[in-house]
Amino acid sequence: MVSTFPNSSSVDLSRIRLAIRSLQPQLVEWRRRLHQQPELGFQEKLTAEFVSQKLQEWGIEHQTGIAHTGIVAIIKGNKQGAEKVLAIRADMDALPIQELNEVPYKSQHDGVMHACGHDGHTAIALGTACYLQQHRQDFSGTVKIIFQPAEESPGGAKPMIEAGVLKNPDVDAIIGLHLWNNLPLGTVGVRAGALMAAVECFNCTILGKGGHGALPHQTIDSVVVAAQIVNALQTIVARNVNPIDSAVVTVGELHAGTKRNVIADTARMSATVRYFNPSLKGFFNQRVEQIIAGICQSHGASYDLEYWSLYPPVINDIKIAELVRTVAEEVVETPLGIVPECQTMAAEDMSFFLQEVPGCYFFLGSANLEKDLAYPHHHPRFDFDETALGMGVEIFVRCVEKFFS
Repeated sequence: MVSTFPNSSSVDLSRIRLAIRSLQPQLVEWRRRLHQQPELGFQEKLTAEFVSQKLQEWGIEHQTGIAHTGIVAIIKGNKQGAEKVLAIRADMDALPIQELNEVPYKSQHDGVMHACGHDGHTAIALGTACYLQQHRQDFSGTVKIIFQPAEESPGGAKPMIEAGVLKNPDVDAIIGLHLWNNLPLGTVGVRAGALMAAVECFNCTILGKGGHGALPHQTIDSVVVAAQIVNALQTIVARNVNPIDSAVVTVGELHAGTKRNVIADTARMSATVRYFNPSLKGFFNQRVEQIIAGICQSHGASYDLEYWSLYPPVINDIKIAELVRTVAEEVVETPLGIVPECQTMAAEDMSFFLQEVPGCYFFLGSANLEKDLAYPHHHPRFDFDETALGMGVEIFVRCVEKFFS
């Protein structure tokens, strides 16, 4: 898909102000340092120490240790105007992936890697904080910059909200970005409404009766039951969900049996459910269990089902999305530019912030085929074009200035 997009040579960086272009080498330096020291969710101690050190160096008021390793920085503008509060959110955690890139800034932590761009998010947020602190005369109101742990798992947004990061002072709106290798450098994916999906999960164990493969009549074959369940689950989206509403049910794991001539007494499956429409909350868990229960009953099997909701859908506010879109149009200048149809079934716990206050989460294109920087997120060779770092800072800064104008 990326190969159909414009090459990086078509990207015009002249709209990024000189002060932010001058900050680009530091953005790269910060990002690469963070990349070398990736940490899993709620373990981001080195990352938090580095962020706090920089904020202290710039004289920015901040609080550490929120939801274990989270940080909130507060920057107050000096310009006369409305006393509103805008929050900017950046996640800090990495993934349990062994990096395969051979680069000078390769991960130094075995089995852990920044394979989703959160090191870039943190660097962009730091660059934004640095610039705003030095140019407080250009905006009124207050900016809260939230450095969040554990987006990948188990989710740090909700604990930070519960700890009060949206209070004292109360946040009026929030924005955030995700570097996105599904879009080329020089593009921005922004839309009102649903951007990313809700995610729900379930584990199910089918309890049958084992026996010899030559004597199936003496058994209750858990493999046959599980196979029918997997097929039947696909009818939920195909026949129970309005075709206008996108949704997906994926059984990603299925384990059963120990030998070819032994009928397995148990089969275990794990699955993920995704959807955009908030009204579907509560529907899938009921329908999944109905299907599993019905098929098990028809075979004389039983089951043990565990179902839970992880993240709600990411729903962007119309007004804040329009603010981001108009700002992005001022910053990016490529043949493709703004990409409104950029929905993905991937999930993000930014959704919890957007349930509390109006806001917008958007994608910042970061792929560059010419530099072999187009591997997908969560791939052991994931990397991105660092030119996007300065673009991210410019967009955030302009959003701040426009929000308070």
